[in-house]
Amino acid sequence: QVQLVESGGGLVQAGGSLRLSCVVSGTASRYGMGWFRQAPGKEREFVAAITWSGGATSYADSVKGRFTISRDNVKNTVYLQMNSLKPEDTAVYYCAATNRGIGVLTSQYNYWGQGTQVTVSS
Repeated sequence: QVQLVESGGGLVQAGGSLRLSCVVSGTASRYGMGWFRQAPGKEREFVAAITWSGGATSYADSVKGRFTISRDNVKNTVYLQMNSLKPEDTAVYYCAATNRGIGVLTSQYNYWGQGTQVTVSS
């Protein structure tokens, strides 16, 4: 059974940085990975995605130039480096895995983690 476990969330001041990690276990398949976030009262939205090889990435316009997605397939871990954080980045961040090619829709992803809270104070 595929399991995804996020970590690295927390409270940070505006302008600060955090690095989220997502460890994938229970599979030998080559999954594309994505990060999504959900703020209170809002729908879950796409943040970033990366192919299994790491050769292609995709970002939401709202985080381009501030966030970087990367992966280490030896460690089965995907990262989201978040810099220049803003209060509007406050949300629960989820990692997700897909065997259908990376994309921006939640329906394209097969497996999800439990989420990690990121709170950015002004």
